[in-house]
Amino acid sequence: MTALAAAPSGRRARARLTLILGGLAAFAPLSIDMYLPGLPALARELSASASAVQLTLTACLAGLAVGQLVAGPLSDRLGRRTPLLTGVGGYTLASVLCAFAPTVWTLGGLRFIQGATGAAGIVIARAIVRDTHEGGALVRFFSMLMLVTGLAPILAPVIGGQVLEVTSWRGIFIVLAVIGAVLLAASATCLAETLPPERRRDGGVRATARTMLGLLCDRHFTGYALAGGFAFGALFTYVSGSPFVLQDIYGASPQAFSAVFAVNSVGIVVAGQLNGRLAGRVAALTMLRIGVTSMAVAGCAVFAVVAVGSLPLVTLLVPLWVLVASMGLVFPNTIALALAGHPEVAGSASALIGVLQFTIGAAAAPLAGIAGTGTALPMAATMALLALSAVAVLRLSAR
Repeated sequence: MTALAAAPSGRRARARLTLILGGLAAFAPLSIDMYLPGLPALARELSASASAVQLTLTACLAGLAVGQLVAGPLSDRLGRRTPLLTGVGGYTLASVLCAFAPTVWTLGGLRFIQGATGAAGIVIARAIVRDTHEGGALVRFFSMLMLVTGLAPILAPVIGGQVLEVTSWRGIFIVLAVIGAVLLAASATCLAETLPPERRRDGGVRATARTMLGLLCDRHFTGYALAGGFAFGALFTYVSGSPFVLQDIYGASPQAFSAVFAVNSVGIVVAGQLNGRLAGRVAALTMLRIGVTSMAVAGCAVFAVVAVGSLPLVTLLVPLWVLVASMGLVFPNTIALALAGHPEVAGSASALIGVLQFTIGAAAAPLAGIAGTGTALPMAATMALLALSAVAVLRLSAR
């Protein structure tokens, strides 16, 4: 059995580790959710269509996927600190450049870079958790991270909406740059190396490819990763489509949309903490099955409401809340179950999980607005299909 790195022993040290790793793991929701209230205004200023603006989300997700594929294996070879600090520094610079993008296509390219550099924080944070925890403690720590990362989608659109009160969408990227700088300083001063030289893996591209192929050939790993990927795709379809659905179709203001988005995100925190309390008493696979099933039921309910039409807004918001909240059960259990059997390649395994998640999310994002801003049917259909796919792949892999 691979020896674990020493975890912080004091309560204050553990809290500091949780906050830093949670902040790093929250790069994705911070980078995506904070500027959601500004998407309609961004489209008007840059004379871009809804689909073109949603492609900036896709570019960020694609960057997050590619970046994890690079940063994860590098962290297995070089240790966790160097790739982490390099990535977070690059994220900070890319965020500044996004604020000055002259066109939607330039913004898309910079968003790819922002995602690729920020990916180091996400993948290496998960690897550090695996370096220092196992078993029920692993599930509990990932559930604790949901408390921190769950605050990101709650606070990010609210902060974004308030920033829009005093400046344009460009100011949101300046705020992201400040967050990146703070996390860079905290990581440099407070995070110790958790992968000693004797546990690092040698080899180049071929060795990395063999490792990835071996992970993909593991039916259980692939099943858990794909289930989490399809669930994330359903969630991100909601993320990319809801600003236009709620603001353009239902007439919500950017601030009202931010409030709805925050209330929905509270569900992730609540479900994540419930999952942490039940870890060790209820099997992680059981909690995962509950999570993906509730997502599928909620996704189908959203589709039914949209298909019927002319129903009160609350009939849409309730199943949306259930769908989002279910990620509090899906995320920590898919990650913990997938990483549990591969401590020796935690960085590469974490990267592959992230690649699957963000690739599916990147492919799903433009579908939400494929028919324009006058209908919510594409968003609802995509969410339902992806949630049902998560249920199906989990049933096949866990059989």
